[in-house]
Amino acid sequence: MTTLEKVAIVGVGETEYRRKHERHLPALIVEAGRKAIEDAGLTPDDIDGFVSVAGQPPADELAVGLGIKNRRYTGMNAYCAGAGTVGAAMEAAYALRSGLASAVLVSYGIQTSRPGGPYSFHSREPLKADLEMPFGYFGQPVYFGAMAQRYAHLYGLSEQQLAAIPISHRDFASRTPGAQKADPLDFDGYLASPMIADPLRNLDCCLITDGAAAYVMTTLERARDLPHRPAVMAGVAAASLPVTLAEMFTQNRDFLQFAASQSSERAYRMAGITANDADFAEVYDCFTISVILQLEQMGFCGTGEGAAFAADGHIAAGGSLPVNTHGGHLSHGYVPGMNHVVEAVRQIRRERGAGQLDKAEVGVIGGLGGNDHATMVLTADG
Repeated sequence: MTTLEKVAIVGVGETEYRRKHERHLPALIVEAGRKAIEDAGLTPDDIDGFVSVAGQPPADELAVGLGIKNRRYTGMNAYCAGAGTVGAAMEAAYALRSGLASAVLVSYGIQTSRPGGPYSFHSREPLKADLEMPFGYFGQPVYFGAMAQRYAHLYGLSEQQLAAIPISHRDFASRTPGAQKADPLDFDGYLASPMIADPLRNLDCCLITDGAAAYVMTTLERARDLPHRPAVMAGVAAASLPVTLAEMFTQNRDFLQFAASQSSERAYRMAGITANDADFAEVYDCFTISVILQLEQMGFCGTGEGAAFAADGHIAAGGSLPVNTHGGHLSHGYVPGMNHVVEAVRQIRRERGAGQLDKAEVGVIGGLGGNDHATMVLTADG
């Protein structure tokens, strides 16, 4: 790509992450959007493009809430949230490069405190309601617990290896203002957490979160005139498995396979890097086993080596590949994939204070959405 074809993230914003907000979701999304626009050094009048994730929230309502009058482009990323929040950068980049918009806002929010929480998501799928739920095979902890059991059967998986992930995430969260869980965590504390779906304990599972986050993208040429160091969108790609979301956890031919290998390979090729070039990674961590599998499938270690890679300290502060440097969905907040993008931008801009990495020139974000996966590569300008 030439300089004029490149795009960058120039503003990020997020609400406070709580287990339960009294405010409604649209209000949270508007707040995150306002903060992202202000962070970019822009005003609502400068925003003329929107990309939503799976149609949330309606662009017209968001525009009115933000006071935006010049809406020239509205797009949607239809990948399942997690993949969609990361993959939405594709539609934003297309709009910017084609001239359909000059500054694009991507936003997403979630309220998992509502009745049923995040685990009611799959209950709307008839196949599961008819054939799986009556036998107790239901809910994300059960699905990912079964994956962890399969992984243990094939490659081995110890409590110490699983524990290494929430422990390192909690250490990063302790350096991150606003993290939902920032108190110290050690192996004994991990073992004290209740078993949810063997071998996954409570601390292997993502948080319950109400909150929203947003980012603003524009051309790199324009980004260089704005207040912050641009986070250059060097590569972004998405991929899907040949199964539906309803089939993902029972009919997937390879029970441990996501679409991460395909999306990351395409994003790396676009960015002109390999996995070895990454200084840090923000990897979708709905459960610890999803981190292990993505570490392998995104090329950071070999198949069957992800658990040992984490336990050997590679993903921790000072490791060869710090992972989820804000605490991730396990300790910072669960806004699927979105707060991972925000954190990567802040690391690239070198504004993370006590949580700043020594080296943060190339960051990789992996977003998992069931049968979908998206990978983003951000780099420092120059």
